[in-house]
Amino acid sequence: MAAAALKEIVPYCDRALRTSEIKDYDGAVNGLQVENSGQVRRIAAAVDASLTTLQMAIAAKADLLLVHHGLFWSPIQPWTGRNYELIRLLMTHNVAVYSSHLPLDSHPVLGNNVQLAKSLGLKNLQPFFFEKGQHLGVQAKANISREELTHRLAKATGTKPIVLPGGLTMCRRIGVVTGGAGSQLKIAATEGVDTFITGEGPHWTYALAEDLGINALYGGHYATETFGVKALAGDLSKRFKIPWVFLDHPTGL
Repeated sequence: MAAAALKEIVPYCDRALRTSEIKDYDGAVNGLQVENSGQVRRIAAAVDASLTTLQMAIAAKADLLLVHHGLFWSPIQPWTGRNYELIRLLMTHNVAVYSSHLPLDSHPVLGNNVQLAKSLGLKNLQPFFFEKGQHLGVQAKANISREELTHRLAKATGTKPIVLPGGLTMCRRIGVVTGGAGSQLKIAATEGVDTFITGEGPHWTYALAEDLGINALYGGHYATETFGVKALAGDLSKRFKIPWVFLDHPTGL
């Protein structure tokens, strides 16, 4: 089986995703989180790094686990119980872990936001949602009913969206930020969209959407963020001539 060098894959990802340039939350630790002995023969892509997805990667005979949500959002200590099993399996099965959070969300080609927007049929995408000194999402002008947009989102993600019908029934300017951006609904409204698509939001955003006169579609945090790791894994597969597999482990959230 063909193999690629981890020392070549990692710099390519870091350059393509602008890992060092994109500001993120402290726990994200974007880039290579765990290294292996140096060879990659199969890539496994998953939304979340966890003991379960690591076990799935091992079963798939992958030696690089590519994820959107990495291992280090909070201190993993002590190394006992499931934490011990996690590190034991990483070492025993020689699995590397590469994580990309906001750099992958915001990538103009491979990113979650662009990939989801295109799957909804949105075109002529423009920057949107200025946060942490950068635009994280995309927006597009459209002329589509809220009902049809909801149908397209359900088809794209395989999950029935939660709809906050605070705006007009026709959507003419749509913003997309995958994941958990519902609590920042005001940013979307301030930037002029009438419909905001994200993964999830708090209960109180229903009333806020009504007050702001904006539609919000919550397509699921997990479901809206499967796109980026698939696109990145596919790109790496073509470039480095190694196979990849997507590990579907939905959270329902």
